Amino acid sequence: MDLLKVGKFISEKRKEKKLTQLELAQKLCISEKTVSKWECGKGFPDTSLILPLCEVLGLNANELLSGKTIKDDKEYKETAENNLVELKNTNQRLTKNLLNLEYFIIAEIVLILLTACCVISYVSLPLVWKIVIMGFAVLNTIIGYIFAIQIETKAGFYKCEHCQHKYIPSYKSSSFSMHMGRTKYLKCPKCNKRSWQKKVID
Repeated sequence: MDLLKVGKFISEKRKEKKLTQLELAQKLCISEKTVSKWECGKGFPDTSLILPLCEVLGLNANELLSGKTIKDDKEYKETAENNLVELKNTNQRLTKNLLNLEYFIIAEIVLILLTACCVISYVSLPLVWKIVIMGFAVLNTIIGYIFAIQIETKAGFYKCEHCQHKYIPSYKSSSFSMHMGRTKYLKCPKCNKRSWQKKVID
């Protein structure tokens, strides 16, 4: 998706409607700065704003995603197919980035815990400082774990080995299931059978 092209298109349609950036922002209940970012190609409307934005500017979603006015049915169909492919590819890239971030968070948790353990074991410090250091490491672990679990339950799906059903597990089942890397021993909500299930992103 060409964000610069889409941003220019939003700007053109806004001006056609004789709206300022502030007026458009007020209609969508967002900040003027957000509209400015869209028009400069530095961002794209959140999915919850696409339809309201289209309604205000008198567009359809395909036109917004393409950054141009679509004139006939054939072009509309081709554009819709291209936009679906582009959205799928973008979603896969974002999912991969989130999963990589999860690995980074886990590595950071382990590094800080090991460092804290080494410091309190081998460095001569007052007891209060050892407690502070260990407390920081434990707090970091809890916060990191919460973020990692959120990513785990939002990025990608788990695929049942029995019925091939793809689903997102609950926080509880994701947290307490046995796992090896990106494979977890889970109960499928569709067939109710347990199996080792792999993480898939599409």
